[in-house]
Amino acid sequence: MSKIQDNNRQIITTREMHTGGEPLRIMVSGLPEIKGQTILDKRQYCKDHLDDFRRFLMHEPRGHKEMYGAILVEADDETCAIGVLFIHNEGYSTMCGHGVIALGRYVIDQKIIMPNNESSVFNIQCPCGPVKVFVESKNGKTDMVKFHSVPAFVYLLAEKIKVDGLGLITIDIVFGGAFYAFVIDRDVGLDLRKSKANDVCDVASAITSAVKEKINIKHPESEGLSFLSGIIITDGKDDYMEEATMNCLIYDSRVGRGPCGSGATSRIALQYAKSQIKLKQKRRFQSSATKSEFIAMAVQEVTYHGRDAVIVEVGGRAYYSGSSQFEMEDEDPLKDGFLVN
Repeated sequence: MSKIQDNNRQIITTREMHTGGEPLRIMVSGLPEIKGQTILDKRQYCKDHLDDFRRFLMHEPRGHKEMYGAILVEADDETCAIGVLFIHNEGYSTMCGHGVIALGRYVIDQKIIMPNNESSVFNIQCPCGPVKVFVESKNGKTDMVKFHSVPAFVYLLAEKIKVDGLGLITIDIVFGGAFYAFVIDRDVGLDLRKSKANDVCDVASAITSAVKEKINIKHPESEGLSFLSGIIITDGKDDYMEEATMNCLIYDSRVGRGPCGSGATSRIALQYAKSQIKLKQKRRFQSSATKSEFIAMAVQEVTYHGRDAVIVEVGGRAYYSGSSQFEMEDEDPLKDGFLVN
């Protein structure tokens, strides 16, 4: 690990936030320079040269399995005010909707991007592409944040797949900044309002293994985006209604705390492709874990590499939970972090 010395200790400072219960640790100072010409180059550089920092900040004793982080970098897309890399306990995300919502507040509050009265609009470059962000302010305080997604599209619709312990099931695979496989709870013996988290994780893990083994996911633009990010189990309420519908994201045996911004993006794209909703029809997506909600809707039809796609607006609120200063003592045998599986 590159050293930031302070009385023989390595120091990294962060700002802590959460969106609907999903944490975001924003790196403020202490990280070395991240090299690379493009955002994906920078992401790869972190993987190859700075992954010990990710483990240091995401793993215990400073983090935990569900921790998420954001590293602000210079954008290489001239339409974007700033770039971001998303990290978690297993690696690097291509998109993080709850992270974008939190960063919307943070960059305005810190005047990294100068505010514009009651509504500030700017682009953040994520590894999946540029994301337009709308930050509302009320009485001088940042409030609701919305974002417009990259083109979201259905990759596979009603795909049959055999899963150990479940038999033949039907899944949909959708890209909304990241690839997710969707399944309805009752189709895999679950009820999101009653099932235990461990049971949900076991089912999701079995589906994840089957998808990774049997389905080749390939993004039309980048190999760096061509992987399954997680399983989203829903309550099946996909036809348009004002009542909230439930999302449960499981990634690497972890239950998401919030409704999942890129998951909500993907599910809107799926509902739109099935003609279950129309443009500008808002849906409320609720987390099965915390009951927190995002509001989302398809706002524009687009064509993306020959596929029908939509731009999706997702809105929610993020909150500050603290500031941290993390240290590393050279003699600490667990200084690099650890996870208990």
